[in-house]
Amino acid sequence: MFWQKWLTPKPFNEGWLPDENGHRVYFAEFGNRKGMPVLFFHGGPGGSCKAKYAKTVNLRKYRVIMFDQRGCGQSQPLGKLEYNTTKDLLDDVDRLLNHLNIQGKVILRGASWGSTLALLWAERHPQRVEKLLLSQVFLANQDFHNWEFGGSGYLYPEFVSYIQEESTGKTISYYNKLIQSDNLQDQLTAANHYGWFERVCGSMEPSFGTFTELSEKELASQRIYMHYAANNFFLNANDILDNIHKIKEIEACIVHNRLDLIAPLKGAWDIHKALPNSKLIIVPDFGHVSAKLYKTIKKEYAKTLK
Repeated sequence: MFWQKWLTPKPFNEGWLPDENGHRVYFAEFGNRKGMPVLFFHGGPGGSCKAKYAKTVNLRKYRVIMFDQRGCGQSQPLGKLEYNTTKDLLDDVDRLLNHLNIQGKVILRGASWGSTLALLWAERHPQRVEKLLLSQVFLANQDFHNWEFGGSGYLYPEFVSYIQEESTGKTISYYNKLIQSDNLQDQLTAANHYGWFERVCGSMEPSFGTFTELSEKELASQRIYMHYAANNFFLNANDILDNIHKIKEIEACIVHNRLDLIAPLKGAWDIHKALPNSKLIIVPDFGHVSAKLYKTIKKEYAKTLK
């Protein structure tokens, strides 16, 4: 029915993985119980899954599996940083598939930081991956570190200067220390400076917003992101591209905005050039997210999954 496409899908199965190192990871399944599994990786670090994301693919045909990464969303305890690294997140994917008794191939869907995890897990288990559906590609590599307060400074010099002056040159470690403190004013300082910069990038009329208080979820999200950023996302300088040969046979559909100034297009381009069976759709739009981007994602993924 026409009206059904506007409804938020309901999971047919949800729960938590057994406790591991103090973490209980939440998961939910949508769509066709007997369909090919599509495993969704959410963005961040520090984001969470939303049921509406399941509608990216045909739920009458596919079995969509979502999970909230450690410390995120409905995973427990919220904001926990101990035993919260990229390797831990990838290990959780193995545990989740075993828990759901999925032994065969899966389709991986990753957006932003989720694309990082999808690519890393594919390189870990290339024989388990049917296809890759990627958008807003973020490689968490040296290019990103060069861009964050280097390249972006050509477009937003006043904001980069302000953030770096406040932190006396030790930008990420400085703000990470503040956000992890028990002092509310320190937390707000970190959230209103480094934590707001992603919202500035891509804006034509940028300005810092103001957090006057932080909810428990906002604080958890900020803490997790800065925890990962301060530790180089627990990756070496170029881990994904150094191992890309392991997945060169896998079909991939990549969608990216032309003027994404959080995760610049070059990352998506590098992945596309390294994967012979990939297609890259460049959306003529700006920002890390946009209505035009999501409309293109749904259309192009439908073609790939026909």
